[in-house]
Amino acid sequence: MTATGRTSTAPDVVDVVALGESMVTFLPSRPGRLADVPSFDRAIGGAESNLACVLAAAGHSARWVGRVGADGFGDHLVEAIGAYGVDVSAVRRDPARPTGIYFRTAGDRATDAHEVAYYRAGSAASAMSVDTMDLDAIRSGRVLHLSGITPALSADCLGLMRELTARRPGRPLVSFDVNHRPGLWRDAGHGHGPEVLLELARGADLVFVGDDEARDAWGLGGPEAVRAALPEPELLVVKQGASGATAFHGADVTSVPALHVDVVAAVGAGDAFAAGFLSATLRGLPVRERLRHGHLMAAAALTVPGDLATPPARDHADRLAALDDTAWGRLRLGPGWTQDVRGADEEVRTP
Repeated sequence: MTATGRTSTAPDVVDVVALGESMVTFLPSRPGRLADVPSFDRAIGGAESNLACVLAAAGHSARWVGRVGADGFGDHLVEAIGAYGVDVSAVRRDPARPTGIYFRTAGDRATDAHEVAYYRAGSAASAMSVDTMDLDAIRSGRVLHLSGITPALSADCLGLMRELTARRPGRPLVSFDVNHRPGLWRDAGHGHGPEVLLELARGADLVFVGDDEARDAWGLGGPEAVRAALPEPELLVVKQGASGATAFHGADVTSVPALHVDVVAAVGAGDAFAAGFLSATLRGLPVRERLRHGHLMAAAALTVPGDLATPPARDHADRLAALDDTAWGRLRLGPGWTQDVRGADEEVRTP
């Protein structure tokens, strides 16, 4: 297949396919303004590829589909994501467009001091479209995971997203993380972000949205209001930050409080939560356990400096997810908890 053509590769079926832009991330060597930081360490970033990496590390078969430039940064992304065990065979290389990159400060994203500088305009990923991507590879998972970042990249990306969220027989379960990014939509020029995201969410089977996103994008307050605006998805998960998360599954409503976490860096938690929930979904676990696995994966991300963390071993996570409500409420997780099984048990037993 050429960089711009589309052919069928008859790919193997995997647990999850994640479609979206991944970028090279430059992390500061010390705290401070971008203007003052003398050097940066290179990493990878991207909501969908992050999710694929976490799921692969957790033992699932995962495929990331995207477009990167025919450049060194593109090489790095494909190699780094592939090193997690993710299938990158359907990633397309674009000789005419660069790989997106961005720089960020070390501070918490929730503070005014946090800075992010994106260099993604005209990136290879913005050329994703129905005509430039392998739709067979994209639809080759039991679950197809998408996010609201992709449609903001270009009109062609929006067209691809509309194709993938169209309800038709035989499609995989479509998972959609709203990921409202107002800054991306301000520069988009091909649609009003909140309206587009609501349209795409209504076409999905499983939707993740933060209550803050729903409030900012749609003016909705509380999980019930979000469900009233999104009755179509079979399963809707409203993330409520430190309060927990609420899932609507048909007429059933399930809420699970968040864990007490000693936060190292508040990055990557949303992607990790979705990965944990999808992992439990693929295993056929009840909704309550899916939410708990989401919280556990988020806790893994919150207790490391970067976007990606080593997930807990499956039996370790299953044991914690099976705790009674009192023990779950007492659980407190800090750096290294995914490796220190005995320490986590001791924390559970602490009154």
